[in-house]
This record gives sequence, structure tokens and C-alpha cells, in this order.
Amino acid sequence: MMRSNLLKTGAAVLLMWLGAACGDDTGSPDAGGSTEGGSTTDGGNTADGGKADGGNTTDSGKTTDGGNTADGGNTTDGGNTTDGGNTTDGGNTTDGGNTTDGGNTTDGGNTTDGGNTTDGGNTTDGAASPPAVNLNTAGTYVILAKSGISTVPTSAITGNLGVSPAAATSITGFSLTLDSTNVFSTSTQVTGKVYAADYAAPTPANLTTAVTDMQTAFTDAAGRAPDVTELGAGNIGGMTLTRGVYKWGTGLQIPSNVTLSGSATDVWIFQIAQNLTMSGAVNIALSGGAVPKNVFWQVAGLADLGTTAHLEGIILSQTSIALHTGASINGRLFAQTAVTLDTNMVVQPAP
Repeated sequence: MMRSNLLKTGAAVLLMWLGAACGDDTGSPDAGGSTEGGSTTDGGNTADGGKADGGNTTDSGKTTDGGNTADGGNTTDGGNTTDGGNTTDGGNTTDGGNTTDGGNTTDGGNTTDGGNTTDGGNTTDGAASPPAVNLNTAGTYVILAKSGISTVPTSAITGNLGVSPAAATSITGFSLTLDSTNVFSTSTQVTGKVYAADYAAPTPANLTTAVTDMQTAFTDAAGRAPDVTELGAGNIGGMTLTRGVYKWGTGLQIPSNVTLSGSATDVWIFQIAQNLTMSGAVNIALSGGAVPKNVFWQVAGLADLGTTAHLEGIILSQTSIALHTGASINGRLFAQTAVTLDTNMVVQPAP
């Protein structure tokens, strides 16, 4: 009996010793895992106010995945950034569909490149406008001719008239009154003075210089390098033209209205190898601030303005100029032969 009790006691002691040796205890480490202050390390993954798993880290809402970072909804991927839907890629920016690339901007299909703009097929080239033709002393006159000036009354002329080398008798229809100085004459149809080569000094010398300047201006205008040639095959009716030098090896027909569109510093030079012909009631209009003193019609033949037609600019004719009944011009009439008028209005341009 005693032997049986000793065996039981030894077995119990053995079991207790084995239990201690195995560390079976609720506060013991198990398989290398550790819980301390709520932080867990398991297989090299760490969660401590966030988690690192396979190299991906989430910290305060920022995510790095394979080198790409999302922070507050903004994403950087391979150096490209998307922020609020706008994308910067290699320095080029797309914002609301508009793209800036190397300083050139495309917006709604319109392109600005180096200051030149193409909009709906209309092109303005950042190149400078051609310089105006210098009239020198010819600019003293609104009508200047070599062989004569005539009118069917009553015309209304604002500015000075001059003829040279022709005498005062070549100025007809104006009912001239010679001033007591014999230097100039006046007319009820002219707001200005009328000069002729046979008047007293200094008129003859002044007129000789003015006529020379008129011819020099014609040569200058004719010699400019053209920007556009043979536009409309010699018919520009209905067109809107921007600044520049336009050249035709033929005559020029204007059967319907034309608009010259540009600023107050833009210049137009029209080089016409034969006649300039405007149909009746046709109008040359200026828009955008364009001014008549910067429009030059260089005509090798006759410049002919139809009944009630209206022209803007300075006519430099190598032969003659004719204005039919009721035609008008804001500009100047310079003819190397004669100018004929018929109840017309001629107004010199503002300086």
C-alpha cells in the first residue's frame, strides 16, 4: 500500500516538473511572437499606429506603394504629379484641358506660339507692319497734280490744292479768288488754299519740291517687297484685309465693299500695275482703329472711283485720278497728270 502511494506521488512530481520545463504559462512568449503595449510583430510585419507589409507603408493616411505616393488625394507616379485633376508631366501642364508646352499654349483649339496667333483659321503674324510711305512736303496738299485739277460744282474739299508745273488756268470749276499777295487763291468749295506754279514766290519753289516728293513717294510705294501677290486674281470685292504690302501685276477691281482691319499703327500698301477701278456705291471701310493716313494705293494707271463710291487712303497715281458724281475720299489725291472731280467730297486725313 505504501509502495503504491509513493509511485503516485512520484508521478505527480514528474508531471509538475515536465510542465515547468515546457513553459506552459499564460504570460509566456509563444513561437517568438510578442505582444507589448498593443504593438505586434509577426513574421517581420509591424502594426504600430499604421502597418508595414511587404515594403508598403501607411502613415497618417499617406501611402507609398512601389515608390508611388498618394498624399491627400495628390498622386506622384514616376515623377508625374496629378493635383486636383491637373497633371504636370515632364514640365508640361494640362489644366482644364488647356496645355502649356515649352511656353506655347493651346486653349480651346486656338494656338499662341512665339506671339503669333491662329484663331479659327485667321492668322495675325507678329512681324512688324511695313513703315508708312513718307510724303514729305507733298503731305501739305490734299490734292496735288502736275497738269490740272477740275471739278463740276459743287465739291467740298478740306485741305490745300496745288498744281505744278501747270498754271492757275488749269484749275477749273472752283471760281478762284486770288489773294492780294498773289501767293495763293481761295474758293468757296475749298477749306484751305489753292496754289499754282505761276503764283508769286515762294509758291513755285514749294510746288516744285512737293511734286518731286509726290513722285518719290510713288517710287517708294512701288518698290516695297510684297507680302501678298495677285490676291483674288485682281478682284478683292467682299474681302477683309489686314496690314501688309499687296501686289498685282494687273489692274485691281473692287466691285463690292472691302474692309481694312488693323490698329492705328498698321500700314497697307497696294501696288497696282494697271488701273484701280471701284464700282458705284462701293465702300472701303476701316476697322479696329485703322487710319486713312496709313493706307497707300500706288496705281500705275488710272484711279477711277464710281458714282457715290467711298475710298480711304492716299492715291498715288502715275497718270490720272477721276471721281464720278458723289464719290468721296478720306485721304489724298496725288496724280502725275490730272485730277477730275464731280460734286465730290475730299477730306485730308488727320495727321
